Formats: sequence, C-alpha cells, structure tokens
Amino acid sequence: MSTQNDVQLVKHFFEAIGRGDKQALLAVCAEDIEWIIPGENWPLAGTHRGHAGVAGVLQKASQEVEMTSPEPPEFVAQGERVMVLGVATGRIKATQKPFKDDFVFAFTVRNGKITKIREYVDTQALARASEKDASGQA
Repeated sequence: MSTQNDVQLVKHFFEAIGRGDKQALLAVCAEDIEWIIPGENWPLAGTHRGHAGVAGVLQKASQEVEMTSPEPPEFVAQGERVMVLGVATGRIKATQKPFKDDFVFAFTVRNGKITKIREYVDTQALARASEKDASGQA
C-alpha cells in the first residue's frame, strides 16, 4: 500500500470517530490493533487491544469528553507510519473544565489496516481538567 493510501486510511479513521460510526472505524483497524494512550489521572489512559479495546475506549471517550478540533490536523507519512499532528479543545464532562491538547498520533499501517496507535498528548492538561477538589467536586 502506498503512503498516500495509508494517509487516506487514517483520515477515514478520524472521520469515522467524528461521525460516531463504530463499524466504519473497526473496518480500518486490524483485529489485533493496539492503541496506547499515556497518562495517569486521565480516564482514557492505558493500552487498549483489539476491536473490543478500541470500541471500549471510544465509548468511554464519548461519555467522558466533549472534544473539537478547531483546525484540521496535519498528516505526515513515511513507510508504514502516518503521523497526525493537531490540536484538540474541549471539556471534561464530569468536571466541566476546559482543556487544550496539542497532540501527535503515531499510526502503523500494515496490509491496509491500522495495527498500532500511539498517542502523544498533553497528559498534564487532560489530568488537570479531570481533577476534582478534595470534596470530590469539580
């Protein structure tokens, strides 16, 4: 597959997320996909494996976060890798606190499927927006 096709596949991934189209999303992912989201005190952090892991983290994201991307991300491809650079803004639903997250997603594409995603996000900004005070209030 060409790098241009790999970029298009990753764009389909983001488009499916934006539409909330789980079937289209899983169609571009390998069955043994691994999605790593770093961080602590951030509800989406962890390693998510397989279609069930991807579906689970996206379900949790829709429950926990309201997010927008004010500008389209940039896509850079070489070999089997597609890097996506962008900015997301939004708020954590439980705390109503806003955040701004500069991110990089590193995708690995093999045989026409996304096999690995590694996020590089501003974990501190996301954890801060997720924090509740000592009384448990936002």
